[in-house]
Amino acid sequence: MAPPKARFRPSWARGIIFPAAFALKVRFLYTVAPMKVQILPSLLAADYGRLADEIRRVAASGSDALHLDIMDAHFVPNLSFGPDMVALSKKVCPPLYRHVHLMVTRPDLYAGRFVDAGAQTVQIHVEADCDVWACLRAIRARGVRSGLVLRPQTPAAAAFPYLPFCDEVLFMTVNPGYGGQSFMGEVLPKIRELRLYADGRGFGGLDIMVDGGINFETAVQCAANGTNQFVAGSFLFKQSDMGAAVAQMRERCERAYGTNTR
Repeated sequence: MAPPKARFRPSWARGIIFPAAFALKVRFLYTVAPMKVQILPSLLAADYGRLADEIRRVAASGSDALHLDIMDAHFVPNLSFGPDMVALSKKVCPPLYRHVHLMVTRPDLYAGRFVDAGAQTVQIHVEADCDVWACLRAIRARGVRSGLVLRPQTPAAAAFPYLPFCDEVLFMTVNPGYGGQSFMGEVLPKIRELRLYADGRGFGGLDIMVDGGINFETAVQCAANGTNQFVAGSFLFKQSDMGAAVAQMRERCERAYGTNTR
């Protein structure tokens, strides 16, 4: 049964109250793979005149997944891809994992279409204008991973009620909508807060991701505060050797991981 709707509360604050035993049971049913550092180039920064080649380039780089930013020009001030881009990625390079971030006002109306197109993870914003709890459950019911995204201004606590129903949490480290922005360091304490909260309440396997202004330096800062997944667009696509950059970023983040959370 769906939880009662909360009135006169911001969308990020929508949540549920449930017994601790129920939360643990749900988390047991939805197990995740062992945590590891993962690097995900964002297709938003690719050369659109040769997208198929760019997708193959990501696959050849040793990256863990291809990240696709979906924007509706309403939730964010930009318009990007639709489900067909996910389908193209699957056609061009089937083994490459397809990771979808829905920056749309009503992700509940579109998540299923992206799963049909081949998405293997679907992330939605906690600030979206929908029943976030129900949308996360619907994504998981399709057999794919569910993720929750927070804007830079949203407190980490906004994610707490949803942890039993999502496999990963993405912190935007720029204002969503455009690539090439500067990293917002004020998000770092929120990352640390969520990692400590998750580890202390039985969600130690939660993947925490960052996206926005990610390069060698900022990735290490995020890793130190508990991030293990890194979306990088402009920085990786401008590299003459993306594979070498991916390997170096992974190695640096593995060394730095969690040093500020111990």
